[in-house]
Amino acid sequence: MTVTWDSQAPGTLRLPSGRLVRGRGLRHPLPSGPEPSFGLYLLGREPAPVAWEYRWLRWPDFRLPADRAAARDAFRQVWERAGSERVEVACGGGQGRTGTALACLAVLDGVPPDEAVAYVRTHYSPRAVETPWQKRYVRRFQPAGAGAGR
Repeated sequence: MTVTWDSQAPGTLRLPSGRLVRGRGLRHPLPSGPEPSFGLYLLGREPAPVAWEYRWLRWPDFRLPADRAAARDAFRQVWERAGSERVEVACGGGQGRTGTALACLAVLDGVPPDEAVAYVRTHYSPRAVETPWQKRYVRRFQPAGAGAGR
């Protein structure tokens, strides 16, 4: 049974394939409505435990993932699970690291890397992907097995 987000819920990004992923800032209250079934948390330190399954990716604020291979694997896991589950991606503010990860998910879903930041800024938040190096990371993002989401 598929249990995903309401496409109109705040912070929900619809990828071209129709997959829905919620982005949010952990410094803000948990949005009302259903809880995620899986979360990817992009923080410099391990997050506080939550009631659902999650994965932590070490990613200091305004920087890039500490382990690029782990990031690719985590993004692939989120993309796959988003096909049938409520998946969220979150960092402290929900813009820079979250936006960067969402743009990489868009690449996995078939958006060309040089268009992914604009896609996320249009469909998630105009402030997504905050730094020049985050933008460059998305432009250069080449997932293992590229084309799997196309």
